[in-house]
Amino acid sequence: MVIQSILEHVGETPIVQLSRMFRHSPHRVYAKLELLNPAGSVKDRPARYIIERGLADGSIRPGARIVESSSGNLAIALAMVCRIHGLSFTAVVDPKISTTNLQIIRCYGADIQMVSEKDSQGGYLETRIRRVKQLLLEDPQAVWINQYANERNWQSHYYGEGQEILHQMEQAPDYLVLGVSTSGTLHGIARRLLEKWPALKVVGVDAVGSVLFGTPPGTRELPGIGASRVPELLRRDEIPQCIHIDDYESAVACRQLVECEGIFAGGSSGSVMAAIQRLCAGLQQPSRILTVLPDRGDRYLDTVYDDAWLQRMQQRHVQRTQPERIAPAFTITDLPLIGQAV
Repeated sequence: MVIQSILEHVGETPIVQLSRMFRHSPHRVYAKLELLNPAGSVKDRPARYIIERGLADGSIRPGARIVESSSGNLAIALAMVCRIHGLSFTAVVDPKISTTNLQIIRCYGADIQMVSEKDSQGGYLETRIRRVKQLLLEDPQAVWINQYANERNWQSHYYGEGQEILHQMEQAPDYLVLGVSTSGTLHGIARRLLEKWPALKVVGVDAVGSVLFGTPPGTRELPGIGASRVPELLRRDEIPQCIHIDDYESAVACRQLVECEGIFAGGSSGSVMAAIQRLCAGLQQPSRILTVLPDRGDRYLDTVYDDAWLQRMQQRHVQRTQPERIAPAFTITDLPLIGQAV
């Protein structure tokens, strides 16, 4: 089949059973590979959906300037979509963005606005949004996507992954385990699946240091999961259970995913895998668990897949979970290194 645009390849991602990583478990774990989208992440879906719906209804004019705050993946996806549709794009990013992501955005020809001041919660989200609002004052014709409050964010996942999963899964899963940041992915998928499978249990995965579920703000390194500000889209009452995972746990699970399944995934994929491992440990009956792997690992070579970075994260992890232990006792040989079995 010949397609007319790379955007036609957004979606229809496969679901794989993680039979090797969970080979000793009575539970079956399934992952939808959103990292196989053309710009490399689940954010391709809202980027295409929001832009194309906006062009169709006139809320986005031909040739308009699009502005968005993003930790990386949505900026890349919007840069791709805007390039195809002849729109200009300004990405408001922060120092947590990886060097790779920054270079990808530049390759698409997008304008980059980097903020440096941390917000009241120790993150950058509030600062990024303030910069977006400044840009809108400077250019009243610009259009802010606003992934944190845009209903089309969750709708893109409702009609996207949610609808696809209903056709792909022969049996209903018992649990849906998804990372939370803007909450668009989780709400969209969960709302669609619950319509057909009302017994489905929804589990959110948040980062340690995120404020989404009322926990204290703290230092976080990995983008794409958690937030320093509660987004307007988030409905906590639709997420009855939440598991908090720190950067070290996320990175270790990423490396396990590579070792066991050959899946080279990004930081938030590790977060959901670590959460599933914790969930499985407490389940009394064999269960079917479904998740989404949001993005690729090549954007995390200087964090998740860097051994020195992992050592620093391990020290933080132990200081948080075992404060009686002395941090200098760790050496790089204690860690699951690149190329070693974990």
